[in-house]
Amino acid sequence: MTTLERLAAVIEARKGADPESSWTAKLLSKGPEKAAEKFGEEAIEAIIEAVKGDRARLAAEAADVLYHLLVMLAARDVALADVFAELERREGRSGIDEKAARPDK
Repeated sequence: MTTLERLAAVIEARKGADPESSWTAKLLSKGPEKAAEKFGEEAIEAIIEAVKGDRARLAAEAADVLYHLLVMLAARDVALADVFAELERREGRSGIDEKAARPDK
């Protein structure tokens, strides 16, 4: 099991935890919209660090982005395995071809 899979499992386990004892439970208790908002905030912070060029800060912010992405997925009951399956489906395919094949295009 990878670090990301272990983190997703912890987040899933905290869904029913007391919001006063767990940041994850507190965030999840506020609903999917709040989880999405926090993910967006962290993504912006990562972008800022990428532009600044501070590798250590970017790594730290990227970790925050991954955590908040997993919380957002959990808030909408999307399993990390589903994301992995989608990535595997796209593997070996040109990004240009994959994007052109999407139904919304």
